[in-house]
Amino acid sequence: MSNSRYETYETFEPPGPDACVHGAATLPYGMYEDTYQPAYEAQAYFVPEPVLPPPRRSPALPADEEPEPRVPGARVAARAGRRAARRRRARPAERSESAVRRLLPQALVVAFLAGGTTAFVAKDKAVELSVDGRPRTLHTFADDVTGLLAEEGVRVGAHDLVAPAAGTALASGDEVAVRYGRPVRLTLDGERREVWTTARTVDGALRQLGVRPEGAYLSASRSQSIGRAGLSLDVRTERAVTIMADGRTRTIRTNAATVREAVEEAGITLSGEDTVSVPDTSFPRDGQTVTVLRVTGSKEVREEQIPFRTERSQDPSLFKGTEVVERVGQAGLRRVTYLLRTVNGVRQKPRREKSEVVREPQKQVVKVGTKPLPPSTHSTDGLNWHGLATCESGGRPHATDPSGIFGGLYQFDANTWHSLGGSGRPQDAPASEQTDRAKKLYMRRGTSPWPHCGARLHG
Repeated sequence: MSNSRYETYETFEPPGPDACVHGAATLPYGMYEDTYQPAYEAQAYFVPEPVLPPPRRSPALPADEEPEPRVPGARVAARAGRRAARRRRARPAERSESAVRRLLPQALVVAFLAGGTTAFVAKDKAVELSVDGRPRTLHTFADDVTGLLAEEGVRVGAHDLVAPAAGTALASGDEVAVRYGRPVRLTLDGERREVWTTARTVDGALRQLGVRPEGAYLSASRSQSIGRAGLSLDVRTERAVTIMADGRTRTIRTNAATVREAVEEAGITLSGEDTVSVPDTSFPRDGQTVTVLRVTGSKEVREEQIPFRTERSQDPSLFKGTEVVERVGQAGLRRVTYLLRTVNGVRQKPRREKSEVVREPQKQVVKVGTKPLPPSTHSTDGLNWHGLATCESGGRPHATDPSGIFGGLYQFDANTWHSLGGSGRPQDAPASEQTDRAKKLYMRRGTSPWPHCGARLHG
């Protein structure tokens, strides 16, 4: 039985017993569509051209005039293959343009991230920061030492040490050290002062301050640590001191605190009143010479007078220049103890040790006249000269006192008599001359030459 659809093929033969019961022909693998495509490609379905077995040529027709083989569905498959081929030729450009549009933002993001990462890596620095001897390695974006310390919360003051200095630019691999300052209340060889150090031990502080600890006295161990609050430190360096005693000279090296300690270290004993040429509690200086003084002594008590003072008061009833002693002064008495010493065999000047008042002095009271003097001796004629002479000498021109110093009516002494122009002894002159000389004396000094009887002139 023939069919026009199969007219170019040989006569169909029924399948044999070993043939597949399904007689429909199975298309080759290449006839199916491969639906897997990457995410970055557009979705397109590819239908390849069908692969058919080569047709049998008709012997009656030339090869170029053979009719197209007829297979069920062949034309449909052929048309689908041609459309897929056209789509494949058109899609590469479209697919490329679409891929560029999708990849451009991603490329920009990647470029931005790459640039940011490069900048990030360039700014990041690995440095070593040591704070008070505790080192640690860290990463920082700070540009300089100041920024690094601020970033790490490290505060520094005027007495703290930062190396390299604040403001120095940082690079990866740099080392920054911070040493905190510590106050030290230092007493060095007797002189007190407060200093600052960045050392963490007593030994380091001494070396930083330039103090030699060898042979020195230290109030704290050299290995003792110094806290942030500081400490008090007493240091006495080794010094050379020369001691002179008992005719011998000794030079020793000592860190003694006082001269007396240095003398004792030299093997010299001070006893009794022995002393040294400098205060024994003073600090011994380097190169100082100290002399030991062997002292022996005794005490002596002496009584000495205390002079009295004179109190003067004005008296208008007495002529100018006239002074009358109203109360005679009396000297006081004190008892003074002197120390007599012999130093290294030489007697010293007595030294006053103590004083005790035995009797207080009594002041002397004197009245000083302020009354104007008479212009001439005639103005004194009205005075009671007879009464004065009677009081002084009993009215006897040749009278003398028991001492022989004073004589005449008015009891002149020789010096006063001569100052008034008289000659010889007053008791040898006539009574009239004695009265004239007495008037001149009154004009000069008023009644003061006659302290007890002068009041008779006005009586």
